[in-house]
Amino acid sequence: MVFKINISDKGKTFKAEADSESLLGKKIGDKFPGNEILPDLSGYELEIRGTSDKAGFPGFKEEKGPSLRKVMFTKGKFLRKVPHKGFRRKKSVRGNEISADTVQINCIVLKHGGKKLDEIFVKEEKKE
Repeated sequence: MVFKINISDKGKTFKAEADSESLLGKKIGDKFPGNEILPDLSGYELEIRGTSDKAGFPGFKEEKGPSLRKVMFTKGKFLRKVPHKGFRRKKSVRGNEISADTVQINCIVLKHGGKKLDEIFVKEEKKE
């Protein structure tokens, strides 16, 4: 399975695709070395901040396991505006563990390596 990985560093986001079995079983909030994704990212340390599954449901850090669940929310993370006091809504969310159903993984850089990310992820310039 191929994961779409978004690596965020100081306001910039770099996109990568990786076919890495080592990410299976990791949870939101776990730290891992960058060379598990790409060999060029050796020396980097990344932290998983969020996930999305194949249907677009987000990963929720407080829900354990990889399965899809319906969770009751009051005002907070997934429910911003509420029409009145005491309003609640059920939302479908994925657990905090990365599984085969996970498509997208969002990460941030904790520790930098030898090369800069701009050098590793070179933008393809359009030819006119």
